[in-house]
Amino acid sequence: MSDMNLFAPLSSLQWVERSRLHANDYNPNKVSEDNLKLLTQSILTNGWTLPIVVRPDYTIIDGFHRWTVSGREPLKTKLGGKVPVVIVDHHGNNDEDVYGTITHNRARGTHLLEPMKAIVKKLLDEGKTVNEIGKQLGMKPEEVFRLSGFNREDFLALMTKGHETYSKAVIYTHL
Repeated sequence: MSDMNLFAPLSSLQWVERSRLHANDYNPNKVSEDNLKLLTQSILTNGWTLPIVVRPDYTIIDGFHRWTVSGREPLKTKLGGKVPVVIVDHHGNNDEDVYGTITHNRARGTHLLEPMKAIVKKLLDEGKTVNEIGKQLGMKPEEVFRLSGFNREDFLALMTKGHETYSKAVIYTHL
């Protein structure tokens, strides 16, 4: 991640047929119909200000709701069926794509609890550390714990895995 060329996504900005894009299968963010109407109005009033962030295969990392409203009238006609995209290539690392989706969502607002729990649990099951998840998703260990579904003892065991020098007393002060 530290080798990321920060200019690369905007250098790839292009208008493409919205039909080339497809949703990811993990986005925990949901928006009400009223907010989708508000998003449509914002685009009509301000123009398209944020491109949709996609993988090289055009799976949406961020911008699912912008993509959704772009397929509805009047935007569908006004945009000619096209949407602006930037490509972010994490070189096949799906975890980086998930991190990207969630951090974009968290930076803008809220997301649903149950899908977030499933994502945190999946990342833990895949062997990601609490610290890595926390760093990548902008969460404190306490937030990861609440979303993990683990009881305190099992979570403490996860926290100390690979860090035998930590004592439970030290970890409790961090939760």
